[in-house]
Amino acid sequence: MKITKVETFVLSNELKESFFFSQWAYSERRICVVKISTDIGVVGWGEGYGPADVISAGIKILVPLLIGKNPIEQETIWHEMYRRTLDYARRGVLAASISAVDVALWDIKGRALNLPVSVLMGGQHRTKVMPYATGLYFSQSNKLSEKLAEEAKSYVEQGFRAIKMKVGYSIKEDIKHVKAVREAIGNDVKLMVDANHAYSLREAAELARQIETYNIGWFEEPVSPEFYHHYKELRTKTAIPITGGECEYLRYGFQQLLANDCVDILQVDICGAGGLTEAKRIATLASTRGIELIPHVWGTGIAFHAALHFIANLEPVPGRLLSPDFYIEYDRTENGIRESLTAPEIKMENGFIEIPQRPGLGIEVNEDVLHQYSTEILV
Repeated sequence: MKITKVETFVLSNELKESFFFSQWAYSERRICVVKISTDIGVVGWGEGYGPADVISAGIKILVPLLIGKNPIEQETIWHEMYRRTLDYARRGVLAASISAVDVALWDIKGRALNLPVSVLMGGQHRTKVMPYATGLYFSQSNKLSEKLAEEAKSYVEQGFRAIKMKVGYSIKEDIKHVKAVREAIGNDVKLMVDANHAYSLREAAELARQIETYNIGWFEEPVSPEFYHHYKELRTKTAIPITGGECEYLRYGFQQLLANDCVDILQVDICGAGGLTEAKRIATLASTRGIELIPHVWGTGIAFHAALHFIANLEPVPGRLLSPDFYIEYDRTENGIRESLTAPEIKMENGFIEIPQRPGLGIEVNEDVLHQYSTEILV
């Protein structure tokens, strides 16, 4: 089997209502998807996390390395992509281009061998995972706390047992919002907060101290990803678990987080940090220090299913008779691309989502929808 064609699609969907977080506003969902075809008719789908147009251009650079290669040998291909870009792209968006290709190669491998990706990765330690709803972004509402509380209650009514909300507005407003959401959902639903690195160490410590009483599951990206020492120090100032990693790339970036004792939970983005091949290596690094790993997920059903298979394969550390629930991020903000691009539909039952047992990633891409949202095609 040989790779014969690589196509990238930049997908765009204007939002009906803009929303924002601590850094900027969203008025559009823009995503890069890659399709890799082979000479036996098997195709695979991947996705990159980050600026879609740049990821697409990065994949175009990689195409000459891919044509004619056997997609089953995805680790060999990964190493060549990494080695050929090392001099100018050790971090950042080109790693997302490599990630998109890598996910597609795993999809091809699973389809060709008639096995789920998680089985090919070494096996499934679990057959279901618990999604947490990501939402509760800021808006221009003059009654934002009330609006966030109502949104949070809607997730509980849908069956979610865990919810993540945004902070980073201001410490005073954050405390008000967290209080309102906790009161709305009660004490039995897990609640996490995400600042998207909005705060200084002093500010993050103050916010953590003020919201500890609301039983916060974790505090995500409290400070800038550049300041490893601030992450480490913040862990000594709060009982809330500290998480981060969506801005890190490759095992080498995550090694910095681990070596500096930055986090209680690593949050690798499979479609940005190096694909499934590299995410598995990062998981091994985390296991040597007993650090939990919960992927960051943002995009289409392609990214979501890649994360499902990755989580299914994660070793429980430590092992015990009654294993704890493993979490997956499930973005609930407006995204027409996510809702229509892939099948089957993602279904949550009794608070869990089952691991796909179909070959590859376990999805089919609706190419009519793909072309509906496409802004360009690069071959």
